[in-house]
Amino acid sequence: MRPTVTFLLSKDPTTEHGGDIALSRLVMRLAREHFDVRAVCLSGIDGDAPDGRLVRVPKPPVRRLPLLLGRVGARRSLVHARFDVPGLVRAIESVDSDIYVAEHSYMAESYLRSARTAGSRLVINTVNTESQVWKLTRGLIGRMEAPRILRDEIRVARAADAVGTYDRDEADFYTRHGVTNARWIPLTLEPTPPLPISQTGRRLVFIGTRAWPPNQEAFELALRWWPAISARIPDAELCIIGAPASRTRTRTRTRTRAYPAGVTDMGFVADLDTFLGTCRALIAPVATGGGVRVKILDAARRGLPVVGTTTAVGSLRTILELPVFDDQNAFVDQCRRYLWDRDTAATDGQRLYEVNARRWRNRLPHAAVTNLLRP
Repeated sequence: MRPTVTFLLSKDPTTEHGGDIALSRLVMRLAREHFDVRAVCLSGIDGDAPDGRLVRVPKPPVRRLPLLLGRVGARRSLVHARFDVPGLVRAIESVDSDIYVAEHSYMAESYLRSARTAGSRLVINTVNTESQVWKLTRGLIGRMEAPRILRDEIRVARAADAVGTYDRDEADFYTRHGVTNARWIPLTLEPTPPLPISQTGRRLVFIGTRAWPPNQEAFELALRWWPAISARIPDAELCIIGAPASRTRTRTRTRTRAYPAGVTDMGFVADLDTFLGTCRALIAPVATGGGVRVKILDAARRGLPVVGTTTAVGSLRTILELPVFDDQNAFVDQCRRYLWDRDTAATDGQRLYEVNARRWRNRLPHAAVTNLLRP
């Protein structure tokens, strides 16, 4: 009989989108090779899945005063108090499982309050470091909350039987803080047919939902650097894909001024595969972030060249053999090189595609998930 694994998700995997839930779906898919997989999720939909393998818990609205009082009373951060939900505790106790996997550190809180702690194992997939994101993107409140979030992240990690991260440096950080069972999950995606880079025009693409502050920050950098990237290059284009921030208050006030010449905000693109087949490279001038790097993984599975910073690429730099461009001049020069030289872009895209495909053929992502879940 195969061991049972129950994933604890902050989003509904059947209806919601985003980098974190996309990788959660992949991890669950790979886990099914050796485990009986189920999930408990917070959702805006009523009712469990017909096969009983997905239990939905109503996602409570944010009530600021009770949340603040709860944080003070339990001495926890806003984030971890927010996701400690009585309904989630009951749902966890209703599912008999050998292993529970908290996707995001804060999803471990309800498990730790449940009666399941005595007879099961807890695995945490941190996904990203919320404390760092809050510190750099949430202003004064974020800077005040970041140490509390970090304390909570370390506390639940020490209570877990295993901790997985999407970044090697983050795993090393937990190890230095006494989490002896922390490990990096070097996850990559299944390859798709490669894009026809050798047939593309002078078009670069930026992808990211700008409601996520690090994406908004990277978007502003892309606009700021674009005039230097496109200077004296005929027909150079930069296409922006992804929903804009609902309320943007930035130094450049990008929502109230015209974009630089050659920039088109595409918003949502219905047929992303076809559109990316017209692009020569993905640009990712990310300054803040970590954890989930689905844009980079998706580019690699398609053979789309990447011009990214160290923050954008992270530990994927080693396993995908990707160069990084942290200096503005170096970043601009590489973008210009791809715009001018289609053959170089095609060669680099093919190399990236082959590295990713080889990892999948050798089942390295599969082994990473299995090794995280096994005792």
